Amino acid sequence: MLSITQSQPVVSSAGRTHKPKLHDKQSEPDHRELRIDKVGVRGLRFPILIRDKAHSTQNTVATIGMYVDLPKEFKGTHMSRFIEVLNAHGNMVHVENITDILYAMQRKLHADSAHLEIEFPFFLTKKAPVSGQESVMDYTARFDATATGKEIDFALTVIASVTTLCPCSKAISKFGAHNQRGNVTVKIRSTEAIWIEDLIALIEASASSELYSLLKREDEKAVTERAYENPVFVEDLVRNVALKLNAHPSVTWYKVEAENYESIHNHNAYACIEKG
Repeated sequence: MLSITQSQPVVSSAGRTHKPKLHDKQSEPDHRELRIDKVGVRGLRFPILIRDKAHSTQNTVATIGMYVDLPKEFKGTHMSRFIEVLNAHGNMVHVENITDILYAMQRKLHADSAHLEIEFPFFLTKKAPVSGQESVMDYTARFDATATGKEIDFALTVIASVTTLCPCSKAISKFGAHNQRGNVTVKIRSTEAIWIEDLIALIEASASSELYSLLKREDEKAVTERAYENPVFVEDLVRNVALKLNAHPSVTWYKVEAENYESIHNHNAYACIEKG
C-alpha cells in the first residue's frame, strides 16, 4: 500500500490533479507576545546600477540588508518576499527609487516599518598630480533608509582613505615626520541628494593628502611634500570635515569618524564628531 506525502499531487475521481495546501507556519500565532523590531535578510549580494556624476551611471555589486518589523501576534516573516520585492525593482538603485522599495516591502510583508541597507564599492578615475596618469580608486558607499508609515529617513555614508602626517612629529623631529593612512567615515542626512563624488572630495580635501592607486616618481615626490606641508592630527581631520559639512546648505545632520593606522605605534588614533 502506498502512502501519499504532502508534496505528492492528489488525483480526484474526475482525473484532475490537486496539490495539497502547504502550511503557512510563519503566520501562526506566537504565545510569547514579543514584537520584533527588525527581521529579514542580510548579506545578500546583488548587481546594481548607481548614479555617477561623471558618467551618468556605473555598475557595481552591493551587499544588501532588508528588514521589517514583526508584530507580536505572528511567529515569523516570509523571507522570500524580500527577494521578490528587490527583483521586482530591477537593478537601478538610487535615492529616487529607494522609497518605492521600502513602500513595497511594507505592502508585501504587511509591516508598519521597513528598513533597507545597501553597501557597495564606488569607483573613481583619478589623475596623478604631476604625470597625469589615470588610475581607478575604490571607495565604500552605503545607503541606509527606513520607512515608518509614510515617513522616510535616509542617510548616506561614504568611507574614504587618506594620508595624514603628524604635526607633533614634524615639530619635534630633526628629519621628516611620521605619516600614515587613515579611514574617514562620513554619514549624513540632507534635504537634497548629495553626490557621492562630492562627499569624497570633501573628505580628501580635509586630510594631509589624498591617495592614488598609481603614482610615478614625480607624483610620489609631490604627494609626499604636500603631506609634509599640510600636517593634521586625527582631531584636525574630523574638525576639517565637520567645518565643510557645517557650511553645506543641504546637510542637516552628520557623523564624522576618523581612524589613523599609526605607523610608529601598535594602536590606532581615533576621533569622532556628531552633529545632532
